[in-house]
Amino acid sequence: MPKIKTNRGAAKRFKLTATGKIKRSKAFANHILTKKSPKRKRALKASTFISKSDVKHIQRLLPNR
Repeated sequence: MPKIKTNRGAAKRFKLTATGKIKRSKAFANHILTKKSPKRKRALKASTFISKSDVKHIQRLLPNR
């Protein structure tokens, strides 16, 4: 039986916390920032957790984590 490979794209985008939750960074923070308010840009800097409905799918992409 071959080893299960980790999806490298997912490994770069998601981090596992010590409690087992999956952290992600927010989208829309890279370019065209002039029209976005400072409050909105500040909120986009913060990381957040993935939604409950996505947990199973992301865990399948990161089997060795």
